[in-house]
Amino acid sequence: MDRKKLVLLVGAAIVAIGTALLARSMFAGAATPQAAAAQVEPQGPKVLVAQRALPVGTIITADAIGYQRWPEELVKDAYFLDGEADISKLIGTVVRHPVTAGEPVTQGSLVSPGDRGFLAAALTPGMRAITVPVDAKSGVAGFVFPGDRVDLVLTQTVSGNDGTDLKASETFIRNLRVLATDQSTEQETVEGVTQVKAFSTVTLEATPTIVEKITVAQTIGTLSLTLRAISDSHSELERAIASGSVSIPDNATPQEEERLLREAMARPDDSRGSYVTGGDVSRFQRSSMPSMGNAQPAAAAVMPASGPAEPRQNSAPVHSGPSVRVTRGKDTENVAVSAR
Repeated sequence: MDRKKLVLLVGAAIVAIGTALLARSMFAGAATPQAAAAQVEPQGPKVLVAQRALPVGTIITADAIGYQRWPEELVKDAYFLDGEADISKLIGTVVRHPVTAGEPVTQGSLVSPGDRGFLAAALTPGMRAITVPVDAKSGVAGFVFPGDRVDLVLTQTVSGNDGTDLKASETFIRNLRVLATDQSTEQETVEGVTQVKAFSTVTLEATPTIVEKITVAQTIGTLSLTLRAISDSHSELERAIASGSVSIPDNATPQEEERLLREAMARPDDSRGSYVTGGDVSRFQRSSMPSMGNAQPAAAAVMPASGPAEPRQNSAPVHSGPSVRVTRGKDTENVAVSAR
């Protein structure tokens, strides 16, 4: 190759490399100020903002709110400022007006326990509050606190004209939220330890129809609370989704999906009742309805004189006439006896 052409090729390569390096440095220099500018926080005080969407009725927890820099010219008197507001005193308050994620929390958007309108703000839209009397035995010995979830159990005695009684207990409502115990809407803590104390009334959140059922149940027998495990709501939600009773639209946003799941987990359930009769726990008690008419007294249950206890009947048939309990091997059944 001609020496002159070789020199020209080398020179062209050097110029191309230099141009590429120069262009790279120019683009890098232009991008650097933009990145630096994006990392600059607004100058101003820190104000309290919502870390996630807070709909009406949300009980404020430590992870729901936090401080964030805010432009000084946009700060309002109703905002909570870092150094002036005690965030620990806001835990347990209830959202009165909806707050979107990243929006400053105002003093008017929260209501504290004991303030006027607190209970009404704590209620989920469409729900009602009802108070039921309890004692140490029916109130789980005081180990129920505002915010817990409970089931309601009705215990009653049904008397018949034949002089016999049917004792029965049934869980007729599940997953009720506790709003208050006596007049307290928050847990009382002393030096970080939750105080357990007896109470005489419990205020529950329920739908209007369930409120009517609870009101009638109080006239029938004795109501007792059973405390639900936190994991129960998640397990039942998974079963509800699998069965199709709770559906999430395919095009739902993460926020909408979270809202639908939260509403499903908080929904009281009065559709799945379970019961136990005296005959399920003792062979000397009835497991069917006593005679309510002019029929002859119900025949006594047929029982072996000795031997192992009869199998427990979880779903004994209920009828109004006399009956006899018949055991064949390991199987036990109630057979109706026609009155003559």
